[in-house]
Amino acid sequence: MAANGTSGGTSRAGDGAATVAELVLAQWNDHRPGVLCGDRTLTHHELAAGAAARAALLGELLPPAATPHVGVLLDNVPEYALWLSAAALAGAAVAGINPTRRGPELARDIAHTDCALLITERAHLPLLAGLQLPLPPDRVFVVDDPAFRDLLTPYEGVRPAEVTGTGRRGTPTPATRMLLCFTSGSTGAPKAALCSQGRLAAAGRSLAGYFGVRRDDVHYLCMPMFHGNAVIAGWAPALAGGAAVALRRRFSASAFLPDVRRHGATYFTYVGRAVQYLLATPPGPDDRDHRLRAGFGTEAGSVDAARFAERFGVRLTEGYGSSEGGAALQRSPDTPPGAIGRPAPGDDLAVVDPETGVELPPARLDPAGRLLNGEQAIGELVNRGRSSFEGYWRNPEATAARTRGRAAGRGAGWYWTGDLFFRDAEGFFHFAGRTDDRLRVDSENLAAAMIENILARYAPAAGVAVYAVPDPIAGDQVMAALALREGAAFDPDDFAAFLAAQPDLGTKMAPRFVRPVAALPVTATNKVHRVALRRAGFRCPEPVWWSPRGDGAAGGAESQGAAGWRYRPFGAGDRAALLALYRDHEREHLLDR
Repeated sequence: MAANGTSGGTSRAGDGAATVAELVLAQWNDHRPGVLCGDRTLTHHELAAGAAARAALLGELLPPAATPHVGVLLDNVPEYALWLSAAALAGAAVAGINPTRRGPELARDIAHTDCALLITERAHLPLLAGLQLPLPPDRVFVVDDPAFRDLLTPYEGVRPAEVTGTGRRGTPTPATRMLLCFTSGSTGAPKAALCSQGRLAAAGRSLAGYFGVRRDDVHYLCMPMFHGNAVIAGWAPALAGGAAVALRRRFSASAFLPDVRRHGATYFTYVGRAVQYLLATPPGPDDRDHRLRAGFGTEAGSVDAARFAERFGVRLTEGYGSSEGGAALQRSPDTPPGAIGRPAPGDDLAVVDPETGVELPPARLDPAGRLLNGEQAIGELVNRGRSSFEGYWRNPEATAARTRGRAAGRGAGWYWTGDLFFRDAEGFFHFAGRTDDRLRVDSENLAAAMIENILARYAPAAGVAVYAVPDPIAGDQVMAALALREGAAFDPDDFAAFLAAQPDLGTKMAPRFVRPVAALPVTATNKVHRVALRRAGFRCPEPVWWSPRGDGAAGGAESQGAAGWRYRPFGAGDRAALLALYRDHEREHLLDR
């Protein structure tokens, strides 16, 4: 983030701080705005004082020996920041509870993380009604209930330095557990990744340095704080750089610019499809009337990043850092378009064959940017050196899987990211999707993210998701869900002409099935819910268009590359004939994977 004429001066508050507790202590006597939320403003000093009172309360209630876990079931409100800081001072850990979870799954998250306290608000009490919670009712604190204020009253006036390591747990160290961040859980029960105070403080210092965070910066947090993106990439660098945070209870594309202007935000984080939602808002003549200088996140895609910069005048920095802390890539001024970056100095990251652990050759790109050797170059990103992965809470099997061995022990102890990448000849790494998003079409390996980057150029589409459906004979077929812009309708001839005009669309990349949708299904963190799309396949409720090929299905007609594809409605007769083909080849069960 460039200085861009700001005048606050770079903060030294976080320089050298080894723990989050030290960063919170540095807020004492700093009377500048620290948290902005609606009409409410808390100074850094008020945040430190409020955190101290809550840490003192924790010291009275929680056992002194072990690191206690505090479940936080809140939207993005000031109490979230207060409890993060309180836990840091007290040597406790925050387990961010996802408010989009329901019933037994929600109760499971609270029980799995051994929460000794649950912090929530009245808006979320209906979620807890009737659940068998693993803690008594008096350990559920409702922050907007007067009874909670009464609990805190005896501790008002406590200084942060007086409660550091409350409850005889000792002063927090870099190894003190700080966060339990749940993974998305789209392919099974969510896993709670561990994050220590040292790792969170180091991430905050690193990002504050990279973006040149200044004391008069304002970090806009509109992504949910139960997810690592908002805390690690938004809250922590603001704390380390002495900046303020502006909170939006829940992400709203229409409220984004009004919030940014109201709070003077200079930086924001994003995840998944948030950038597409912002681009889908009606353009206005004042789209560049704001103080934003940078956005940092993942999965925006190069096409949408360019559109965002052109419309809003804000550079988006696509980063890569697994929420578990096992691998990270850093951008540099010479990072080419479409690439994420290179490993940090001293890190040993490589793209390897996920079956053998053998490092794969560099990618070869033609002048149009088309990957010529995807079959040989795309593999799983691994960290072969020392990673900061700290494991999953009460899940040794998942922890072991991240550092699993391979053939003849190759790869044992490496950190396996689960993400597909390729490396170009200059050593820059390019994201190619999740390992679950790999497609095998006509014996060729494809990555969904690469096809999505091409389809994102299709003007009528506001969002694109590419995923595999099983081929009735062998391998996979490509299916694409297109979220159409308001007022647009799917035109099969126009889409086919678009495909034929793309110089980097390989002959196996064109979608066999196209599902136009009003909006892409997403998780609570605005990531596309690919599991739901794959499970529905072509048996979804919306109309589907397809381009039959010479595989014996109804209407089969051989095509030659993208230029030969033609789309027509996938009717009941087509569906019955295709399902019969699956049955004939005993592959119908794959449709429910």
